[in-house]
Amino acid sequence: MKTDLTDTTSSKINKALVLGRRALGTPAIGMVLTLVIVTDEENQYDALKAANEASREHPSRTLVVIKRAARSARDRAKARLDAEVRLGADASTGETVVLRLYGEVIDHAQSVVLPLLLPDAPVVVWWPVNAPTDPANDPLGALAQRRVTDAYACEQPIDELAARSEAYTPGDTDLAWTRITPWRSMLAAALDQVVCQVGSAAVEGEELNPSVELLAMWLADRLNVPVKRLVSPGPGLTSVRLESDCGPIVLDRPDGSLATLSIQGQPDRAVALKRRETAELIAEELRRLDPDDTYASALRYGVARLAEEDAPNPAADGASAPADAPKAAAAKKAPAKKAAGK
Repeated sequence: MKTDLTDTTSSKINKALVLGRRALGTPAIGMVLTLVIVTDEENQYDALKAANEASREHPSRTLVVIKRAARSARDRAKARLDAEVRLGADASTGETVVLRLYGEVIDHAQSVVLPLLLPDAPVVVWWPVNAPTDPANDPLGALAQRRVTDAYACEQPIDELAARSEAYTPGDTDLAWTRITPWRSMLAAALDQVVCQVGSAAVEGEELNPSVELLAMWLADRLNVPVKRLVSPGPGLTSVRLESDCGPIVLDRPDGSLATLSIQGQPDRAVALKRRETAELIAEELRRLDPDDTYASALRYGVARLAEEDAPNPAADGASAPADAPKAAAAKKAPAKKAAGK
């Protein structure tokens, strides 16, 4: 069931929701939270599709906030709110309201959303794209107990992680972190099977992939060891190698689906480590609405600190390294002088 409302208000939208539930014969509200999706017209379909699939596990009222840019100055000065109310089969197991904001109302989206929130229910705000650097201080983010972003959708994802670290507030999370949950679980289980000391680690994956950075920061933070990052064609994360005093522990996933876990002295094991869809990631985030302290600790470890520890240190190779440096430089200059003489 769909109801289109043009140039409407929040109270009229609430009335349409009540009338729609009565028409469907389900006047009671059986939803557990409000999911607010802040996106653009281009990405709203995919985001709403993922939210509808996740609502099978978490029945919710989904509010899609789309800020429409007006073409002319006259249109930008005129405030307007259009809405599309979806109930029943069109909204999976919950309710969906697509809000399109025009003009000055764009700067007051929280005033439109606030009356539509479910009473006495948690609020989650998700930015599939164009997330604010400080979600907790965003007017819509301030309404939520949980704020979900996705650094993978940013042009400079590594810089975005550094900015998120400075602005972190309990309740913030990122889908780049959610994507590595199976990796963290598998590595933790592997370390539980052996009694050894890990001395270093290496994480391999696509270049500029925020999940690679977060997994490396998590390992460095939890194990207190240097972690190298290696570039591979992908897809996504492809390998993690832990060097321990009992031999290497390797989790390798070259095809994005099936991984191989190798532990010294044990037979190799094939483990399912499929790349998950956005709906599965959102469903996982909706299972817990309390602050993720592990994510906070890994994020605050810092991209810059990880880069410093990953950088080569010539002095670490021995005392002779500085002394050999001038000889190497002279050897490089010698051919140039000979060529000049010719």
